[in-house]
Amino acid sequence: MEYILESNDINDYLKSDRYIDFHDISIQEKADELFFLLSDETERIKAAYEFVRDEINHSGDIGSERVTKSASEVLKYKEGICVAKSLLLAAILRYGGIPAGLCYQRLTRGDTPSAGYVIHGLNAVFLSGEERWIRLDARGNKQNIDAQFSTDKERIAFPVRVEYNEIDYPIFYATPHPLVTEALEKCINRREYEFDISAI
Repeated sequence: MEYILESNDINDYLKSDRYIDFHDISIQEKADELFFLLSDETERIKAAYEFVRDEINHSGDIGSERVTKSASEVLKYKEGICVAKSLLLAAILRYGGIPAGLCYQRLTRGDTPSAGYVIHGLNAVFLSGEERWIRLDARGNKQNIDAQFSTDKERIAFPVRVEYNEIDYPIFYATPHPLVTEALEKCINRREYEFDISAI
């Protein structure tokens, strides 16, 4: 698949905003902790990725109904759904000067299309040494999900099944998709979000 940048200005993938809010001191402190003594860009990306993947719970995996809506909230509560966790990874990387974007998939909620669809969030990260983008999925691993850090072969949580009308959306967004943030803002629990947005 050929991916498309929402913005051709790399600086747009380094900005702090309401959702990717690395102006928050807690994110800066966590990034400084993760990046301490790591000068290699790839090592810094890997450290940030594995922290968000492994140390931040996916709300669904722990049975939580909380909806965290910004990177700083995800860090504060140590949980979030996939689109929220992707905000935190983007925030940590951007604070460290590493361009990071957001990307999305449409996936089935269950094992068949009859169960309906949900939007899954992951990250696009720019490798400056190689001048190319890769996708990373910090959703969090569990049985039958084994996403890994890789710069050569993509290892994300959910390879799409085209026969189920699942979609890899090709755009690497500099800011969260407005339909995603609208759903996060208006939902009072995780299950509402999961049934509120099924396409972008």
